[in-house]
Amino acid sequence: MSHELVRLIADIGGTNARFALLSKAHGIHQQRVLTCANYTDISAAIEDYFSMVGNPLITEAALALATPIVSDQVKMTNNHWSFSIDALKQQMGFDQLIVKNDFTALAMSIPLLSVTDLVQVGGVINESGKKTALALVGAGTGLGVSGLIPLGDLWVPLEGEGGHVTAAPANDREFDIIRICKQQYPHVSAERLVSGMGLQNLYQSICTLEQVTAEPLTPQDVSDRALDGSNAYCVEALDIFCGLLGSVAGDVVLTLGAYQGVYIGGGIVPKLGRYFEQSSFRQRFEAKGRFKKRLEQVPAFVIDAQNPALLGIGEAFTLT
Repeated sequence: MSHELVRLIADIGGTNARFALLSKAHGIHQQRVLTCANYTDISAAIEDYFSMVGNPLITEAALALATPIVSDQVKMTNNHWSFSIDALKQQMGFDQLIVKNDFTALAMSIPLLSVTDLVQVGGVINESGKKTALALVGAGTGLGVSGLIPLGDLWVPLEGEGGHVTAAPANDREFDIIRICKQQYPHVSAERLVSGMGLQNLYQSICTLEQVTAEPLTPQDVSDRALDGSNAYCVEALDIFCGLLGSVAGDVVLTLGAYQGVYIGGGIVPKLGRYFEQSSFRQRFEAKGRFKKRLEQVPAFVIDAQNPALLGIGEAFTLT
């Protein structure tokens, strides 16, 4: 009697590690979310997850990580974990261990998403049937950037670190904010302003410019106080955040020729709901000078699905 192959999949960010099992009969199941800070290393988190789900026999695994994957040695960008891929494979007894950037995995999920997983923000859906590249941008603990390139019937995901490009201000206020940030960060990347830490940096910089004392607010605090209108500095921070995200998204679309659409992922934007649709995002997305009319046609889609990167990293087995 043969046993069904059950695989481990995971989406590991700067704050949380989302684990699940994947099988043909049950799809993605046994999902658990673990807090990275609670574990000394990735193997401890995997072992704890296995104990939670009955210690299944796992020989194949695929991990999506919020960090560049450029060699056997992996060091997480926004948490303390670092490890050797080969050593982890041996330690856990895996026959196969696939490791991808988390936004590459999220990009791989895009063709699998349904209409109900997406919220369109402007633009016109291309009904021509001709494939162009698709862009992906998302703000969470960091800023992820990826894309999909059509190759016949397949989509090839890009592995890059576009969140670390230099932040580009579009007005005097943003120039002033970046000037404040440069006192702390010699290189002010897009991620320093368009992410969870970005919301904090924007809020603190605005307080500095207004000569008021900034409160020790978390990214969620900044977002919440902006949405309920209780703090004017948070209101401005969230508005600038959405505008800068629009600028970055427009840049990625132009760079990739992704005229069929840009997909907005990450943990922040889906929680903003209607606010985001009415924010400065779309105006800044389209504000590309001679290419404004072209960008006006490009749809943006907010990914509002449950752990889509798990769906995408599961596809890694078929692409290997």
